[in-house]
Amino acid sequence: MEVKRRRGPKVERPEVERPPWERDQWIDGGSLRDTATKAVDRATDTAPHRQRAEPGLAPDVAADIAAKAASAAETARYHERLASAADALDRGRYADARRMVQPVLKNLPQLAFAHEIAGLCWYRLGEWRKAVTELELARGLDGSVNHHVVLSDCYRALKRYHVVDELWAELRAASPAPATLAEGRIVAASAAADQGDYVKALRTMEKALDVPKKPKDYHLRQWYVVADVYDRSGDVIKARRYFGLVAQAEPDFADVRDRLKTLGR
Repeated sequence: MEVKRRRGPKVERPEVERPPWERDQWIDGGSLRDTATKAVDRATDTAPHRQRAEPGLAPDVAADIAAKAASAAETARYHERLASAADALDRGRYADARRMVQPVLKNLPQLAFAHEIAGLCWYRLGEWRKAVTELELARGLDGSVNHHVVLSDCYRALKRYHVVDELWAELRAASPAPATLAEGRIVAASAAADQGDYVKALRTMEKALDVPKKPKDYHLRQWYVVADVYDRSGDVIKARRYFGLVAQAEPDFADVRDRLKTLGR
C-alpha cells in the first residue's frame, strides 16, 4: 500500500482480461507471519471490468531521483525502471520487480525507494536476511517508520525478538495510521506468543479488544490473533469469544469457521 501511494497518480488504461480474483487466505501453522504481509499486500479491485493504470512515481520519489541522477536522460530511465518495478511488485511478480530494481540500486545506492522495493521483494520471497539488509538501508536513508512492520516480521522470522520489541516501541511512539499500528501490534504480540509468553502477547493486544460498531479489516485481524493466543494458552472460552466476533463480522474470514468448530462451537 505504501509503495502504491508513493508511486503517485496514474492515468487509467484498459488491461487485458485477468484471472478471477481470489480472497487471500490466512493460514496459521503456529507462526502468524502472514499477518504482517497486509502491510505490503497489493490492493485488489473486484470490479468485473477492472482497469489498471499507467505506472508513475510520487513527486517526492521523482524529485529524489532527479537530485541523484547525473543527467535528465538518466533521470527518465531510472524513473521508468522504478515505476515498472513498483508495478511488478503490485502485481505479485516479485522476482521480476527485484530484477528491474537492481540497476537502480547499483547506480543510485542512496535512493531509499529502490531499497524499499528490493526489500519488499525479498520479504515476499521469504529471504528474511536479504529483506532486512535492504529495508534497513531504506530506513536509514528516509528516516521513516514506513518499513517497521515488515522489518519486525523479518526479525521475528530470524528469532531476533529483542529487535522486534525495539521496532514496536518506535512504531508506537510515531503514532502512525491505525491500520499500520495494528499490523505492528500483531507482529509484536505474535513474536511474544512464539516464545510462549502469552501474558506479554495479550498485554500487547490490550488496545485491540474494543468492539466498534463498524469493525474494519484490521480489527478482525487483531481479534483473530487475540483468539489464537487465547487458544494457544488454553483459555478456550475467550478464544471462542474473539473467533466469534470475527465470524460475526465476516463469516468467511480466513479459517475462522474451522477454528470455532475445533473449539466446540
